Amino acid sequence: MMIDPIERWLEAGNSIVVAPGWRGSGDEHWQTRWCEQYPELIRVEQRDWNNPRAAEWVAGLETTLDKAPGRTVLVAHSLGCVTVGHWSALTRRAHQIGGALLVAPADVTRDEAPDSFQGFMPLPARPLPFPSVVVASDNDPTCTLDRATALAATWGSELVPLSGVGHINVDSGHGDWPVGVKLLRQLVRKLGRMN
Repeated sequence: MMIDPIERWLEAGNSIVVAPGWRGSGDEHWQTRWCEQYPELIRVEQRDWNNPRAAEWVAGLETTLDKAPGRTVLVAHSLGCVTVGHWSALTRRAHQIGGALLVAPADVTRDEAPDSFQGFMPLPARPLPFPSVVVASDNDPTCTLDRATALAATWGSELVPLSGVGHINVDSGHGDWPVGVKLLRQLVRKLGRMN
């Protein structure tokens, strides 16, 4: 029987850190379900999920990564992706990150963005210092595919465009999100070969 690449990554002493977005990820969200399926995953906790402050969220990610052993894969959703972008421009620990799966990044510049997102502007216009994959939908109400494509280009990320999957959250019908698990497995398998 083939060993799950995610389990192999974790058993090798590495980490996967899950970074939710605005309002956190509820019980039915794929990030929460993944943490149930793989109890070794480490989840970022923020003091206030509903009123995000960029500096506080970046510090929350840094604090979580302090506890993450080995090489780390980040799995971020929505505003969590933007937080990763800010964190990577400020930290001295980017070498700890093996790679990142950045799902449905939020466009903090859009007119309808919550006022609290203003503190996340401007976004650092520099490539991420680790391999990354941006997964984006062509009908995400929080970020157009054009904007997600531009973010992927800025971050130096591989872009995986999906059709008709919304914000890739519970509201768009994504619970376990097996496509995402497949993408995460592909990423950790690739990183394992780079060792």
